[in-house]
Amino acid sequence: SVQFVKKQWYQRRVRVTNNLRQMSVIRSCASQKLQYCQVLTRCKSTKIKEGPGLDYFITSSIDKQVKKERKRLPRWLQTEIPQGKNYSRLKNDLRSLNLSTVCEEARCPNIGECWGGGDTNTATATIMLMGDECTRGCRFCSVKTSKNPGPLDPLEPYNTAKAIGSWGVNYIVLTSVDRDDISDGGASHLAECVKELKIQVPELLVEVLSPDFRGDLDAVDCLASSGLDVFAHNLETVNRLQAFVRDPRANYKQSMEVLIKAKESSPSVLTKTSLMLGLGETDEEIVQTMEDLRRNSVDVVTFGQYMQPTKRHLKVKEYVTPEKFKHWEELGMEMGFAYVASGPLVRSSYKAGEFYIKNIIEKQRGAVSE
Repeated sequence: SVQFVKKQWYQRRVRVTNNLRQMSVIRSCASQKLQYCQVLTRCKSTKIKEGPGLDYFITSSIDKQVKKERKRLPRWLQTEIPQGKNYSRLKNDLRSLNLSTVCEEARCPNIGECWGGGDTNTATATIMLMGDECTRGCRFCSVKTSKNPGPLDPLEPYNTAKAIGSWGVNYIVLTSVDRDDISDGGASHLAECVKELKIQVPELLVEVLSPDFRGDLDAVDCLASSGLDVFAHNLETVNRLQAFVRDPRANYKQSMEVLIKAKESSPSVLTKTSLMLGLGETDEEIVQTMEDLRRNSVDVVTFGQYMQPTKRHLKVKEYVTPEKFKHWEELGMEMGFAYVASGPLVRSSYKAGEFYIKNIIEKQRGAVSE
């Protein structure tokens, strides 16, 4: 029994010794960790003290040190915050009828001026049909994308006509997302919207900014023959930059064929397209594009400055000056376009009513005086 007691005592002593050793190791690790934290804190404090001060961040020279900084917005592109009674009324009506506008989805800088009517009180609105999700992903556009957008709203033609009829606008632009998930790309739906508008507001001028319907010319014919006044489809940029700027399913040749077919389907309808400048195009490429448009009897062309909507989209290569835009306007009129809208803030549907109506009135007055 004495040997048994000695054995137990010895085993207990070994356990106590091991526990003490473990505690010693733990204390040593904790001490080392504390020392490391103290050293790290001193290093951080030293870096902060030796680092740049407030002057470094507010000095203008910092712009030169940031290589990938976005180009500063020139003064001629700065716009006022949208406001006004007409702007608020249009916005509330759109929400109540579940309608979208490209003005909002594409973050257009002219929304306040167009919806408010500007100095001439010629209000212009651009309704975006067939939902707010596009099946394509162009690198310049901020509209949401989806492979499978929701189904079309069968009440959209009626709701659109009802809303527009209550606004008292003179000119309406209908546009839409691309719907490659629908057999005809939504052409029949857009045509129904135009027909419903003409029934409820016969005097209204209707422009449709159309998709390319994947090059389906029967779909183009369906829309062009619906009773609209202006068939618009945007080339967006010059031929060389198409693959870089637009979705792979869109291209220069296909867009040009859409415009040709629209004119063939309804010769009395004005055809129109728009180009963004500042993406890296050359003057020679712009002239070539204008010549191609005139050769294919396109009536109206607009030029506007590309503006990067978010950091995920294409960067601006150049901010084109107002003087240069004026040059393209004058050249376009010399080349025989019925009308050219060209300016830094011009968009495909920017002040469309004012530009279109003013141009038509001037032509009518000129014909009477002759």
